[in-house]
Amino acid sequence: MSTSTNAVLDVRDLHVSYSQGDGRSSVVHGVSFTVQPGEVVALVGESGSGKTSTAQAVIGLLAENGRIDSGAILLNGENISRWSARRLRGIRGAVVSLVPQDPGSSLNPVLTIGTQVREILEIHGRLDRREADRKVIELLNNVGLSQPELRVRQYPHELSGGMKQRVLIAIAIALRPALIIADEPTSALDVTVQRRILDLIDDLRREYGTAVLLVTHDLGVAADRSDKIIVLQGGRIQEQGRTADVRASPQSAYTRKLLSDAPSLAAARPRPPVEIGRPAALTITNLVQDFPLPTGKTFRAVDGISFTVARGTTHAVVGESGSGKTTTIRSIAGFQRPTSGEIRIGDFDVGSLKSEALRQFRRKVQLVYQNPWASLDPRQTVQSIVEEPLLNFEALTRDQRAERVRAIIERVGLPAAVLSRLPHALSGGQRQRVAIARALVLEPEVVVLDEAVSALDVTVQAQILTLLAELQRDLGLTYVFVSHDLAVVRQIADTVSVLHNGRQVDYGTVEDVFSSAATAYTRELIEAIPGTKFPRAETPRQLLAAGPLS
Repeated sequence: MSTSTNAVLDVRDLHVSYSQGDGRSSVVHGVSFTVQPGEVVALVGESGSGKTSTAQAVIGLLAENGRIDSGAILLNGENISRWSARRLRGIRGAVVSLVPQDPGSSLNPVLTIGTQVREILEIHGRLDRREADRKVIELLNNVGLSQPELRVRQYPHELSGGMKQRVLIAIAIALRPALIIADEPTSALDVTVQRRILDLIDDLRREYGTAVLLVTHDLGVAADRSDKIIVLQGGRIQEQGRTADVRASPQSAYTRKLLSDAPSLAAARPRPPVEIGRPAALTITNLVQDFPLPTGKTFRAVDGISFTVARGTTHAVVGESGSGKTTTIRSIAGFQRPTSGEIRIGDFDVGSLKSEALRQFRRKVQLVYQNPWASLDPRQTVQSIVEEPLLNFEALTRDQRAERVRAIIERVGLPAAVLSRLPHALSGGQRQRVAIARALVLEPEVVVLDEAVSALDVTVQAQILTLLAELQRDLGLTYVFVSHDLAVVRQIADTVSVLHNGRQVDYGTVEDVFSSAATAYTRELIEAIPGTKFPRAETPRQLLAAGPLS
């Protein structure tokens, strides 16, 4: 590793651990890297890789039970690794700033946006109140927030996720720090909003020459946005180098695995064309879903959607937040009666079902939810979780239920030993396999997968997608796959509906929609897939030489 006295950040042989019970657990083992002025360095790895602990150590925000055991962190040439919390507070915001992961929980809900942006200016005593108010408006305008004079009076709940993230970036750049740590800054955002936020960070880097440490699990984002990549696994660096070199010729087996599993970087998996004349498992005709508003008016969440899903195929429903995806699948599952239109699954007209007929219908359609940490009862064993649907629908003996549960657990690739465990003892991928087993134990005809892989690391995501493909092939399942991630859709789906503001703006085979989208909105979604801008056209030196943005 080469170091430089000109580096904004120079991390040398960093070791970090956390106290656990009577001992300590080491999570970062000898990590070393540099970040130069105007450079973006991506710290890439899955959950437990040590990337967040490394970033927190740099800015002095390790959890109370965490500590730096050894090594050095040089910020503008000065070793800050042993500084007190009080001394570190003096440089946060002024020299190094953090853009956190979750915009929903990172802003104070009881303070206005203006108050929270002004706070960073007041803490460091740079401006008087009138100057600070003017600077707040200027910052919100610089990060692209519309009507900044209005936003300063609003509270976080009145802003969208993308707007909240722009506020956090405004706070991070307020004092023009030498280094910004962006910790998964777009993981909770829609793909087009993600692109705009990353473009914004890049624009600000160009304007101010700020260095960026980008913490991410998304290799597509890293490939698009970084000059260098550092790949972490188990707290150790597996590989680091120029982004172009790492992507073109990865040296470690782990990096090669990450690159091959990343949907945005992988070639589309060839899928056989859907046979003409194959019977339909699901048909939706002119679906309309209205909801009453307190004003007495109605809000139309879904407006005239129609599509057909052939038996044994996968149909993707994609779109950003507020597009109507969730409302559509709730109607498919019979959780709400359509305002108008028709949903047919097999012989069932879903909108006309009542009481016992509706209950029996639900065994035909099962859901797998997004978050495997929240969708399983933490008090139940895996045996009880997967068995529960059988208790509701099947007149089986205890031994028969146990055999069905063991069979489906084996089918989803889990050992029988997990049956006695509680969810907290399982990894995220194992939990999602349990959720899939629970959905399949009743042998449904249609499985609705609601963002079912978006909360998973890239290698686990790839394993679940492979499992879903195998189950579909072996059991003849029909999937409705709800996602905002078109890279994943390209891998798994046969046909796709693109929703925007409750309307279906594109519909057809995945190949046709991706190659010749009918609308500008769909083209924007496709163009926003990370990993498509590689290689980066500009080096940090070129950016700095170019001067401020016009």
